[in-house]
Amino acid sequence: MSKLHFDYWTDISYSEVVNECHYTLKCLPQDTDMQQIKELNIAMTPQHEYHRSVDSYGNQTLYGDIYEAHNRFGFHITGVAHTECAISEQTKEDEFVGIYRYPNTLNKAGSRIKAYFDSLQVPACGTLEEGVTDYDRAVYMMNALHRDFVYESGVTHVGTTAEEAWQLGKGVCQDYAHILIGMCHLAGIPARYVTGMMVGEGYSHAWVEILSKGYWYGLDPTNGGVTTGNYIKIAVGRHANDCVVNKGIVKGGGWQTQEIRVAVEEME
Repeated sequence: MSKLHFDYWTDISYSEVVNECHYTLKCLPQDTDMQQIKELNIAMTPQHEYHRSVDSYGNQTLYGDIYEAHNRFGFHITGVAHTECAISEQTKEDEFVGIYRYPNTLNKAGSRIKAYFDSLQVPACGTLEEGVTDYDRAVYMMNALHRDFVYESGVTHVGTTAEEAWQLGKGVCQDYAHILIGMCHLAGIPARYVTGMMVGEGYSHAWVEILSKGYWYGLDPTNGGVTTGNYIKIAVGRHANDCVVNKGIVKGGGWQTQEIRVAVEEME
């Protein structure tokens, strides 16, 4: 088991005054079989009353309304997580696993990804060696993708689809995750998009969870490995649009600039 301190800070500055703001945030780490959140501190800018809820994917959310004039909006989340409590997460009785079986917008595999998938000759369950599982097949595809796709920032954007990224041959963690999900769908493996944090400093991270024999396992195609105690999960969904950190409506504001800082360190 690992003990991690996390610090997640986002600040949005507006060129003009915002007179009214309605928002929903997905920025809170959640308790799962694999991690337990032992401390959680929330600070909002400007200070105001906010509320907590759970969305249809089981993600912890913050939501609220600000009716006072302001030119900055942000949140600062800090706390402590115990990670690697288990190597997988058991499916819940009320979990709609079916939504993770089929392609949807950003993760849909096109002709190029299908051709790549066919070239890999992904083994079927029970073939090659006794007891080959969907987990083994997903790891096989993850390793291939990590080998054949190039990490490069600035070449894709939040709306880039899996097929578009694969055609470019390079992208960021969001693209790796969408492509692997698309390949898992081709193999008949339920897979979902995950956002969270990793040990180190920089930005949030994205990876994939696949379902095998009733359990979710985390795979990180960007780094070419399974998720370990260095990861803290925040949100899950079908694709990146289901896990957007900040959604809302503002009146006024003009143009805006955004700063994000994420830092996770292991505690003694």
